[in-house]
Amino acid sequence: MKEAKYYKKLSDNRVQCELCPHNCIIENGKRGLCRVRKNYNGILIAETYGLISAIHLDPIEKKPLYRFYPDTKIISIGTVGCNMRCEFCQNHEISQVGVDEIGLKKVSVNEIIEMVKNEKNSIGLAYTYNEPTIYFEFMLDLAKEVKKLGLKNVMVSNGFINKKPLSDLLEYIDAFNIDLKAFDNNFYSKITKSNIEPIKESLKLIKKSGKHLEITNLLIPTLNDNLGEFENMCKWISEELGRDTVLHITRYFSNYKMIIEPTGIELMRKCYDIAIKYLDFVYLGNV
Repeated sequence: MKEAKYYKKLSDNRVQCELCPHNCIIENGKRGLCRVRKNYNGILIAETYGLISAIHLDPIEKKPLYRFYPDTKIISIGTVGCNMRCEFCQNHEISQVGVDEIGLKKVSVNEIIEMVKNEKNSIGLAYTYNEPTIYFEFMLDLAKEVKKLGLKNVMVSNGFINKKPLSDLLEYIDAFNIDLKAFDNNFYSKITKSNIEPIKESLKLIKKSGKHLEITNLLIPTLNDNLGEFENMCKWISEELGRDTVLHITRYFSNYKMIIEPTGIELMRKCYDIAIKYLDFVYLGNV
């Protein structure tokens, strides 16, 4: 078992996880909201350490990263669990379960690093599929070894992570794609069971670090498709992160618990026209 980072011990064998802004207080024998950080007799354990649900060699554009080593490939891994509860999650089979609900492959850091070394078509390792924040310890240990090889680390994330762990990661992660799911905290609270403000802070910290940053916004009809709100988001990205920040506007299709008609192409075009006024690199996805 791997002891987790970023937690403090409380009375009565309780612990408080400080990895993400939920800051879960976890009773002995229980798990946090992410389903994969468990209190074992007053010690917080990262249950997904050394366990993967998927490993593939993907085009870098699939992350999506369009302006970071384009036309290359990268080995990509995921585990299980997430610190959000998105009702539209396309990877809900792995993101909305714990380690005892799905078959997982046990692998060591060395085994994955050997795969990375031997795959000559890969530029490094991407942490993706489910939320990498909640397998932080495994990701960090892998990222350190990938860095030693002179290769690249990529994190595809919802950005819902506390400042200290993100700051510690920045030394090793070369590129981020962060989901900015809406620009309205009501959406985040109701649909994802989280909060937008820590995500905005994560975006600013990543940008300030000089690491490559691309943002994805999934456009969902009736939920986050208000054009005024979308324009405010684009303005904020431009002013706080810079015009050169890459924005992917992606089309929604029904998934998991959410049954809504797919995003209309005309709406996608309208949002593109708004975004391009503020940002130099805007791409439409799933069209």
